[in-house]
Amino acid sequence: MITEYPEFAGIFNKESLAVPEEQYGQFKKYAELLVEWNKKMNLTAITDKYGIAVKHFLDSVLPLKFMDIPEAASLIDVGTGAGFPGIPLKIMRPDIKLTLLDSLNKRVNFLSEVCAALGLDVPCIHARAEEYGRNENYREKYDFAAARAVAAMPVLTEYCLPYVKVGGTFAALKGRNENYKDSENAVKILGGEISDVTEYSLPDGDGRTLICIRKIKETPSKYPRNSGQISKKSL
Repeated sequence: MITEYPEFAGIFNKESLAVPEEQYGQFKKYAELLVEWNKKMNLTAITDKYGIAVKHFLDSVLPLKFMDIPEAASLIDVGTGAGFPGIPLKIMRPDIKLTLLDSLNKRVNFLSEVCAALGLDVPCIHARAEEYGRNENYREKYDFAAARAVAAMPVLTEYCLPYVKVGGTFAALKGRNENYKDSENAVKILGGEISDVTEYSLPDGDGRTLICIRKIKETPSKYPRNSGQISKKSL
């Protein structure tokens, strides 16, 4: 279900990311569960060995090259889907205190099974992002929020930035042609500032953009709005 260890490690080594055999074993088991569960529910269109290694696993952890995540930092992966980027980040950085959040219960069941099989102590929460972003137990409780979702940046920022502590960072993993400047108004309203934008490519040439938004003040209490308001008019 995944490329053999020498090839897999070589893919990561070319990006200056080392994968010990123990972590490779976790990635391998993750890939097996992903393909198995994908037969009964739609998790991903990418199921070939190289595609999983590069477009899911490597793509999820490449941000480690470009941003500093302190030891034992807390991170919430908002709208995690099949667990990207959160679970690969946790495999590479076991010290990270990860929380996974997704709105579809079937996906949360999959995530729970993956974490149990990989021996990862990770809360897997079934909830809508905008609802838990107003929950005092989760609002502004995390050092980092991350998302690899396809939503436009103004929308994604409203979903994610409320989870981040003042002084923390929201990291958006986007495609090469993302017009992040469209989110500048939303970022300002929600208490952030765009601190870094990094463009890079996967080994197959696919372009990526990592957009880091620093939380500089508390998010106003009326945000995030409900999903209907967010979809009707972005900030």
